Amino acid sequence: MRYATTARVTHLATPDLHAGLDHIRAAPKDDGVVELIVRRPAEDEREVLDEAYLDAADGLVGDTWNVRISKRTGTGPDPDCQLTLMNARAAALVAGTENHGGLPGDQVYVDLDLGHENIPPGTRLQLGDAVIEVSAKPHTGCAKFRARFGADALRFVNSEVGRELNLRGINTKVVVAGTVRPGDAVRKI
Repeated sequence: MRYATTARVTHLATPDLHAGLDHIRAAPKDDGVVELIVRRPAEDEREVLDEAYLDAADGLVGDTWNVRISKRTGTGPDPDCQLTLMNARAAALVAGTENHGGLPGDQVYVDLDLGHENIPPGTRLQLGDAVIEVSAKPHTGCAKFRARFGADALRFVNSEVGRELNLRGINTKVVVAGTVRPGDAVRKI
């Protein structure tokens, strides 16, 4: 299913967002699950996938990561931001609905505690047949995130607790190519 990211969601207020923290904190520490895979075939477009191939050179095959210009280097794609993961519970919370459809802009949504204490930089995760490594570069909310979910949601994911839990998600790179599908296990290795 391919769609544009023009969908509007209800912007939750800060107290409503904080009320969802216990649910996010209850995510599995290990043995999580891939809930949704989304390819970005063009800017502001999403394509929900039943299967994806993660490649060490191209990231999620068919995604636009490999043609984007790095804000950090000003040239080519940033290898530390090849693939982004977001906690599916956090994505549902900021979207105000379980069916967020990948609107936050990440490629893989998992039911797994992505907090810094549980998944520090350098951690390797197996998703299906693929292995990825968590980058040290933080993944933070941006203007697009604010436009989609509101200023309170942006402040929430970038707050002290938001950064501690990596509510905006994590940057990773593919170290072993492979296929991943919704329902596949996510394990620390």
